Amino acid sequence: MLKTILTSPTHPEYGSITVSFPIPEEDYDHSISLLEGLGIGDMLARDCRVVELESPYPVLDRLKGTAVNVDELDYLAKRLDSFCEGEGSQFLAMAHKLDLSDIKDLINLTFCCQQATVITDFSDLEQIGRNHCMNINFGVMSTEEHAKVDGRAEALRLIRSGQGTVTPYGVVYDNGMELQPLYDRRHFPSYLYKPSVIAIEAVSDGAAGYFCLPMPDRQLQRMTGRARLEAQNIPLKVMLDELPEKAADALGLEKLTLHDLPDLNRLCRAIDPMKDAEREKLNAVVLIAEPEDAIAVCQLAENLDQFDFIPDVQTPEEYGRHMIRESGRFEYDANLEEFYDYRLYGEQRVRQEGGSFNECGYVSYHGVMPLEELMREDPVEQYQRETGMQML
Repeated sequence: MLKTILTSPTHPEYGSITVSFPIPEEDYDHSISLLEGLGIGDMLARDCRVVELESPYPVLDRLKGTAVNVDELDYLAKRLDSFCEGEGSQFLAMAHKLDLSDIKDLINLTFCCQQATVITDFSDLEQIGRNHCMNINFGVMSTEEHAKVDGRAEALRLIRSGQGTVTPYGVVYDNGMELQPLYDRRHFPSYLYKPSVIAIEAVSDGAAGYFCLPMPDRQLQRMTGRARLEAQNIPLKVMLDELPEKAADALGLEKLTLHDLPDLNRLCRAIDPMKDAEREKLNAVVLIAEPEDAIAVCQLAENLDQFDFIPDVQTPEEYGRHMIRESGRFEYDANLEEFYDYRLYGEQRVRQEGGSFNECGYVSYHGVMPLEELMREDPVEQYQRETGMQML
């Protein structure tokens, strides 16, 4: 979305670095470290001078030569990255009409520019009118209402109003749009930029933070500090929850506080790449392990390969049948079906594996350390200390 060259406004002799926005999550910590190496990249200060900027939005050229805050620029890039072509035209035209050049105003514009109507081609009056009606209704119209719109008549009424402003990006009609101060230079408005495992809001004494997890640990620290969230007992409000059901139940989301946010972020990082089958496996593992906090659930998620899981198996007989007929470990012969004792074999394996059944299926643990130790923080280090054994 944006490619920039940033340097220090006060010490350009320190050099410059190239940063792309939105900053890829895997590069965030490193990018901040590079900026700090130049004495810039503060959590709040606008201490990064824009030497060069490339983007699909020419109005952003106004930022060249100015000092910006890196997280503000990152947030603006995320907002613009989610825009469709029509929203992009609305943003460009209104930024030009209002002569905006401050990042705070540009961020706020991304939340209201959709109300404006921009005409770049006058050949299709019907479509212009229909688009205009959607804009003045904040993008919400029922199918029946939209079908009743006389697009041509609406377009002609708009054009003849004489309220349009000619810009390099088309003729723009603001439709009474007002630039609301949603962003106050400290608290970013809630915004789900990408699919997330969980979205959390923390509010305390006028301070507010909105977190879409997982996010880079460094970014989480900066966003918490930026929002002035200091008391560790601030309750967390869940806005979106895509956690596996049993994992969410074990966490007790309604009891979580700001103190739990780093552990919750770590858990979401472990769960985020999981496919549906792995998430169901985690549900089953949580049921047998009975973790009591976010760290324990996280340890289970990060060590899921130390468990075997057979979904939808509820009895030793069903488990024995699965192992003999479906696991691929045996050469099953249908002609010998009456001689197989599935129940007896299933019971034997359950005893050997120390497995158990729950509503999700059959689970067994084959790790080296006791399950209780696995669920502790830094379990390998602690287990080595207590047993003297080295884990490979």
